[in-house]
Amino acid sequence: MSEVYAARRTRLRERCNAGGSAAALVSRPANVRYLAGAAPHGAVLLLGKTEDVLVCSGPLDDRPAQARPDESLRVRALPGPGGDAAVAATGLAATQGAESLATEDHHLTVVRHRAMRSVAPGLRLTDLGQAVEQLRVVKDEEEISCLRIGAEIADQALGELLESILVGRTERHLALELERRLVDHGADGPAFPTSVGTGPNSGRRGHRPTDRRVEEGDFLSVCLGATYRGYRCEIGRTFVIGTSPADWQIELYDLVFSAQRAGREALA
Repeated sequence: MSEVYAARRTRLRERCNAGGSAAALVSRPANVRYLAGAAPHGAVLLLGKTEDVLVCSGPLDDRPAQARPDESLRVRALPGPGGDAAVAATGLAATQGAESLATEDHHLTVVRHRAMRSVAPGLRLTDLGQAVEQLRVVKDEEEISCLRIGAEIADQALGELLESILVGRTERHLALELERRLVDHGADGPAFPTSVGTGPNSGRRGHRPTDRRVEEGDFLSVCLGATYRGYRCEIGRTFVIGTSPADWQIELYDLVFSAQRAGREALA
């Protein structure tokens, strides 16, 4: 995995160099994770002039293996609570001899930006823009693998639920069981609050599960997603519970399926 993260950092460094900056400070958590393999709370990544450093607000010793950063990165933990990793990383960039530092201005607050300027007044701060987000648009093989595993976990959790007895159970109970099964199969957790709708609730987008119980012949709609190593998937499924679908249910299903197919065919 180290070579994957190193290659991503190399691509970002090339963009920074083309923009006239030899160093960059990445602070948005999703971008830190993309480049470093993990994003501990409050951590920032410095692509320095001489070396890359993950600056953290606390120790990493108690973290599970999948939440630890790239082994090839030097990790610097701030000595006490309350320190700002971005400010510390700015000072480190100046110590390395950088003349300018590209920062994610769209993620930094004004107060934080001022503190960074004060710790290294001779360092010119420039805007990195959304360079990392632009790199993330095209997924590499590792990202695709994470997305695929997340989707498989969600599909497996739903498949197991459907093998159990559903009639008489509440929407809330089914949603909680689905989220438990996601974690049992290796997900970090649900990608978003799980939506389970039955009967008249089944057609409501973003429906929050209630204490309504599943009845035989109900539509059951599920919107479910898993988070796996920071990547999220979403699946939506609709079923008829306990009996053959009625004519009106078949008609509705066919109507929605036809609309979905037309949308797919219209895509370029």
